[in-house]
Amino acid sequence: MGYHKPALLHESINGLNIRPEGIYVDMTFGGGGHSLEVLKKLGKKGRLLAFDQDHDAQANVPDDKRFTFIGANFRYLRNYLRYHDIGKVDGILADLGISSHQIDNPGRGFSFKSDAGLDMRMDVRGSMTASRVLNEYTVADLAKIFWTYGELANGKALAVAIDHSRKQKKLRTTGDLEDALNRFIPRNKPSKFMAKVYQALRIEVNAEMEALGEMLLQTPESLKQGGRLVIISYHSIEDRIVKNFMRSGNLEGNLAKDFYGQPQTPWRLINRSVIIPSPEELEVNNRARSAKLRIAERTD
Repeated sequence: MGYHKPALLHESINGLNIRPEGIYVDMTFGGGGHSLEVLKKLGKKGRLLAFDQDHDAQANVPDDKRFTFIGANFRYLRNYLRYHDIGKVDGILADLGISSHQIDNPGRGFSFKSDAGLDMRMDVRGSMTASRVLNEYTVADLAKIFWTYGELANGKALAVAIDHSRKQKKLRTTGDLEDALNRFIPRNKPSKFMAKVYQALRIEVNAEMEALGEMLLQTPESLKQGGRLVIISYHSIEDRIVKNFMRSGNLEGNLAKDFYGQPQTPWRLINRSVIIPSPEELEVNNRARSAKLRIAERTD
């Protein structure tokens, strides 16, 4: 299986409205699928910077003088643009979520389909792991994570069950976690339930919502007038933040208005309705089924 098959590839690249001599940023390089398409549309003077905190992604870096790889979290967008002496760019693309490579590599601990260590770090240099979250967080904090990031209504009960289990022995593997939650796993749809549990833990381990918010707030100052912000999200928590930000310019979605009642926002929405994968795309890439694409243009 390939490193990662990008979702909504053509729709997102078209959304960038690429200028051949422009400067673009791929916030989530991964297997390089989106980056390679951007490079195809750039001229000799065009430039592409790409972020990825996962060390494995470096193996996919193309041999192209127009391309610069940054092995860091995209929350440091502003810092690295300054470091590379770049004022503003023409477009920013982010394909959020987890890559197929991370899911399919049992050693990374992102999948409940293999009995492996509970890691889930996108950046292996980090100290926080899913095992630490499960063994060290309070019951209240665990309940909040499952409720907020997994949207699991019985988050408190799950946290109590984990607390009971970890008092017997530490939860170190995916099998340990499944045993701890066994009585809550629906027999008809076990994968859907476990996916929510793993989503909640992964988001916490990688501080994904904090990083997303920090990155988004830096985009207005990083984009030229007319520059595009293109975001692909995969669950309602991410999508809500992106939708609020593109609508209002802030993470809460509070739309300010001037004295005359005109909306005060740095964005013009390119697609008012979210773009989702076509049936044809889903036939060849089922993992794209939850992808949602939103595009906005910097107005001033």
